[in-house]
Amino acid sequence: MTMFRPENLDDALALRAEREVLPLAGGTDVFPARAVDEAWGRPAALPLLDLSGLFELRGIAETDDGYRVGTLATWSDVIRAELPAGFDGLKQAAREVGGHQIQNRGTLVGNLCNASPAADGLPMLLLLEAEIELASRRRRRRLLLDEFVTGNRRTTLAPDELAVALHIPRPPGDVPSRFLKLGSRHYLVISIAAVAGLVALDGAGAIATARIAVGACSPVACRLTALEAALVGRHIDGGLVPLVAETVPPALSPIDDARGSADYRREAACVLVRRLLMESHSGRVAA
Repeated sequence: MTMFRPENLDDALALRAEREVLPLAGGTDVFPARAVDEAWGRPAALPLLDLSGLFELRGIAETDDGYRVGTLATWSDVIRAELPAGFDGLKQAAREVGGHQIQNRGTLVGNLCNASPAADGLPMLLLLEAEIELASRRRRRRLLLDEFVTGNRRTTLAPDELAVALHIPRPPGDVPSRFLKLGSRHYLVISIAAVAGLVALDGAGAIATARIAVGACSPVACRLTALEAALVGRHIDGGLVPLVAETVPPALSPIDDARGSADYRREAACVLVRRLLMESHSGRVAA
């Protein structure tokens, strides 16, 4: 295995421009995939570009208009960071991304660049309207995540670019977000369905604003925009059951696989959305 380990971002971008390399952050996706390829007699062709020495890509920092999450910021960094209530759902997702070892190594940006349909970070980051910053020797640009992740294992990252940070606007008010996930067990498992939500109530207990996204039920996690619009002005009660059943399944395009059928995923997504809304009504945040 060939590996390059630059000491600064300029050198990393130069290597990225000069030859085909595979960027490596935490390695929690790259190394297992390479082990599988080796086991099946498919030796890895691309050398690795190890980013771990680039200290300018570390950390989570508050900015004038929100927060900057460096490419090397780990799930554990998110859990420990002092962040407003709108990030609660992201912290919940972080606690369910593998065990402590994976949380200590795996990165949010790596989770996005891997572009798995079941990536637990994407639904919550969609709600937070995060942008990913891409850099090359030619340019720097920012993309919303629904522009960056385009399909199963597909992104718009150019061959000479590196993802260097996430930029997340300050969430509205002091409204807590939530993340709920269904798997074959509670931890250390790939999602069958996952839901993230940020729901604010007005003084009368009606829904003032709603942001809801579903993961693992489509090639790319998606916002439920029809449901979000229909929820405004409604109270959280039994009357939302038919509304969820009408609006959620048409927005999804799940597959049948070993973890669950497409029909099961649609029903699971409806149940998780209803549960998330009820928790928003009660003020309880799922552990």
